[in-house]
Amino acid sequence: MNTPLAEILRPKTLDEYIGQQHLVGQGAVLRTMIESGTIPSMILWGPPGIGKTTLATIISHTLRRPFHSLSAINSGVKEVRDVIDTARNQFGAILFIDEIHRFSKSQQDSLLGAVEKGIITLIGATTENPSFEVNSALLSRCQVYVLKEFGAEEMNQLLASAVDYYATIDRKITLQETEALMRISGGDARKLLNALELVVNSTATPEVIVTNKTATEVIQNNLAIYDKQGDMHYDLISAFIKSMRGSDPNAAIYYMTRMMEGGEDPVFIARRMLIFASEDITNANPNALLLANACFDAVTKIGYPECKIILAQTAVYLASSPKSNTTYNALHAAQMLIKQTGDLPVPMAIRNAPTKLMKELGYHEGYQYPHDYPGNFSGQEYLPDAIKGTCLYQPGNNPREQETKRQLHEKWKGKYGY
Repeated sequence: MNTPLAEILRPKTLDEYIGQQHLVGQGAVLRTMIESGTIPSMILWGPPGIGKTTLATIISHTLRRPFHSLSAINSGVKEVRDVIDTARNQFGAILFIDEIHRFSKSQQDSLLGAVEKGIITLIGATTENPSFEVNSALLSRCQVYVLKEFGAEEMNQLLASAVDYYATIDRKITLQETEALMRISGGDARKLLNALELVVNSTATPEVIVTNKTATEVIQNNLAIYDKQGDMHYDLISAFIKSMRGSDPNAAIYYMTRMMEGGEDPVFIARRMLIFASEDITNANPNALLLANACFDAVTKIGYPECKIILAQTAVYLASSPKSNTTYNALHAAQMLIKQTGDLPVPMAIRNAPTKLMKELGYHEGYQYPHDYPGNFSGQEYLPDAIKGTCLYQPGNNPREQETKRQLHEKWKGKYGY
């Protein structure tokens, strides 16, 4: 198996490292700490393909520390604990976690003790704002370093390095035009080198002249550029979801087709639409969840290529539906309330009373069976006393939820502000 160009050219020392001079240039904060031999646990925050993984590897090699690497996409608490157990018998072990923002709260919590006690030095990499995506407890134990997007200067340095490398294996590469390569890569070093490699490998001739036309044609005709485990995978699914959320069926069907033509798992697309129906449409159109669920079921039964038609129908329907995130907001509000108030006692009247003793203790006493009242509504208090009257669900400004709001107002009058 041939080693990818991006891997061949991966820098091994700080002096070879391209970009991020505000962190690793002479006299910069991170370089100073590395040269002193002492580094804190840290979060490296920046866009894809700008050297977060490479920097973590260089730090480990420079300090000669044991290096463990996990990806939050396919690792969990067990893998974290296995590394921590190994690190107990090592000095200064570094644990690098790529995509750390994809770890759940419990997975992030599993790191706290080891970081605090110095069993591991954590280096997390994220493309998302760590203030929102990393637990505050873990974040407080780490320094956050922001890595900047590559500009034209850094990208040209990468291309020059690639040309020099190809010369060592008797390939003469002439970069006559580079605008297409730059546009395709979007500031991502890995994408840039992958794109150049595709162009070079598209011909067996020892001399290759790279133009905008050849670069565009080669990459458009080579679906290998779509890497289901790489950044474009997340770029396209993000664009797909945002297009549906923005009620643009044209963009939605475009990005979904891009994914399918690139070999994406149809079940993954159907699963994301199923989540979307409850997160971004909710009760503005309850049928959206039913159709998304039917789509998921049909896709798992039918598979490619026929399931493309079902996916397309569902994507257009979801994109065209009215939007609301009210139940998602209600869930978040309930989670925050529970964090603040803890496990409040359930009112006695609505507790279950399966035994005589429970009945004697007052369980279920005073329960007002709604069907015994006009309109099947008793108006009984259901929330714990400490938070009664708290409104968590606020209907959205769409016809269906406004009708729900009207019905709730008639029932609860001014209690919840409906």
